[in-house]
Amino acid sequence: MFSSYRPEDVTILLKDITGQIAPQSTEERERRIQSGGHYSEMLPVEYEPSPEYLGAYSAAMERYAPITAWAVARTAELIWRDLGERAVLVSLARAGTPIGILLKRYLRARYGAEVPHYTISIIRGRGIDRNAMDYILARHDPASLQFVDGWTGKGAIQRQLEEAMEDYPQVDPGLAVLSDPACVARRCGTHDDFLIPSSCLNATVSGLLSRTVLRGDLIGPGDFHGAVCYESLRDRDLTYSFIREIEGAFPAEPPAAAPSPPPDRNLGMEEVRDICKNFGVRDINLVKPGIGEATRVLLRRLPWKLLVRSLDDSEHLGHLYQLAQEKHVEVLEYPLQYYRACGIIRSLADT
Repeated sequence: MFSSYRPEDVTILLKDITGQIAPQSTEERERRIQSGGHYSEMLPVEYEPSPEYLGAYSAAMERYAPITAWAVARTAELIWRDLGERAVLVSLARAGTPIGILLKRYLRARYGAEVPHYTISIIRGRGIDRNAMDYILARHDPASLQFVDGWTGKGAIQRQLEEAMEDYPQVDPGLAVLSDPACVARRCGTHDDFLIPSSCLNATVSGLLSRTVLRGDLIGPGDFHGAVCYESLRDRDLTYSFIREIEGAFPAEPPAAAPSPPPDRNLGMEEVRDICKNFGVRDINLVKPGIGEATRVLLRRLPWKLLVRSLDDSEHLGHLYQLAQEKHVEVLEYPLQYYRACGIIRSLADT
């Protein structure tokens, strides 16, 4: 365990490459990505939150811990309904890992079940970690696996899972997420684009782990995908503070309401295509819809604009406004239908 996660909460199927890869500046990393390099071959410099931003995170926790806890409960109940005690949670590192821990703890508290929980890497454009999949499938029934993430943006990871599971036909590729505004997940707490507080931070709410890395000089044929542990951030680690606060807000009774049936799965993508057209964005990968994805743009990419459904929505978007102010990013009101916010990455070809 090369992280601050506890072994009873999650089995980490990642290779420790701490000290073997140097982080790159946002500008250098963005230049390489937009020139054809793959994001999984490099790591960004971890954003260290300002006091003002940590204040926005604390406010988000106070406001959204009960909603997040309800979404955990709703998602866990759907998993229990369909899989029961045979469920095996497979969270997608790194945003899915704290969510998987919360689902595991909910099922233990509600049903006394000790479901296994693993975290593995899946990388857009590169696929899932096959060595990690082989490890899990050597120990568990393929039909028992439930993939877990925090939220959906455009649905790229869901599509990547569907493609990857063509090689594992007995495994259901459907995701379980707390927030599914893209309407692509198999199971979710809600289709509402709400703020999951863990999306506000990076390693310090994710067991001090980096995002995952897949590079030939670091990851051999028999290795799991890699990750770095940021020990230098140990004194600022909020991972278990987040988990305990959400766990403490679990509802006393199982949520009665189920998410409404999803509309056409293509509607979210149609909205993204309209944004590309209206703002002259040629690469759809530069448009990141949803609160969680917009947060990631502001934290570790080179942001150009932040679109919001309402400029007066500090209740949901206060942390985004704080980041936009710190990074001098223009915030525009835009008639978003399926998302509350959308980040647009600066195209270096246009600069």
